[in-house]
Amino acid sequence: MEASAKTIKSLGVLCSGGDSPGMNPAVRAVVRTAIGLGIDVFGIYRGYSGLLEGNIRKLSLSSVSNIIQRGGTILDSSRCMEFYASEHRQKAAQILSKNHIDGLIIIGGDGSFTGAMCLNQEHGVPVVGIPGTIDNDISGTEYTIGFNTAVQTATNAVDNIRDTASAHERTFLVEVMGHKSSGIALQVGVCTGAEHVVLSNQPVDYEKITNDIAKGVARGKTSSIIIVAEGEKSGLSYEIKDVLLKHYNLSVHVCILGHIQRGGSPTALDRLVASKMGYAAVHAIHQGQQVHVTAFNKGDVEIVPLSMCLGRRNEIVAPQLELIRALAI
Repeated sequence: MEASAKTIKSLGVLCSGGDSPGMNPAVRAVVRTAIGLGIDVFGIYRGYSGLLEGNIRKLSLSSVSNIIQRGGTILDSSRCMEFYASEHRQKAAQILSKNHIDGLIIIGGDGSFTGAMCLNQEHGVPVVGIPGTIDNDISGTEYTIGFNTAVQTATNAVDNIRDTASAHERTFLVEVMGHKSSGIALQVGVCTGAEHVVLSNQPVDYEKITNDIAKGVARGKTSSIIIVAEGEKSGLSYEIKDVLLKHYNLSVHVCILGHIQRGGSPTALDRLVASKMGYAAVHAIHQGQQVHVTAFNKGDVEIVPLSMCLGRRNEIVAPQLELIRALAI
């Protein structure tokens, strides 16, 4: 137990940032594990924004019944810019104290964890994070809940697009989410047999795209799929389409999958990992590990210091790119 560990008699739980499939199973696990340990649990609705508004309700076992299969989050979520200001974090700490909430479990991504770290460092609030983001881009953990569901949703969509691409002998640019990460694009590229993947952090290689399509045509292929990681903003596929038509006389169609990748029932993997993380988070904060994150590494959940999970993880793209290229010949 940490030297200054605080006895935990009540917990708050919130979801912050973009929603991801698996948040509900995580909330369910937190609530049921805590109540089983005799700890009161309070749901904080709309993330840090809801905390500042005092949007807090006590949760019971029945509060989380029949939610494990649901996408989104029953607690709602938000991106709270006010939390960047120290005076708002001070207000948040006061609201937690007023409601007799001894510690906080935060389900979210890098920005959410940064806010949690500040809340702990400035006001001594015990915090444990659960990594929930479809981008799978948190350092310190190999996996974040929601990623598998997002990949499966995008894969299903690309399979459908492949049918119509084949029927009409067309090339499609299919844009998937990934603000600063190409994780979804890479896995979807492998799983759908894409001819090429455009990464979010690298220049578009138009020569490679056209050569990959030409190789397919030369051996009788009549359709192609190019997966595009959206990058800083959606719509990159339309820029690529214009360049391919103007400079390479190549006509392509665009399909932007957008937010359908955030929704939907979480896969069995996301339900399992989220449940394990929710359980582990409560035990960690109860036992005095109060500035930590649940991480999924080497096939199981472990508890790591929150400091390990701040800052964007460096993506390892070379092996997956090589796999895509090897199988797309």
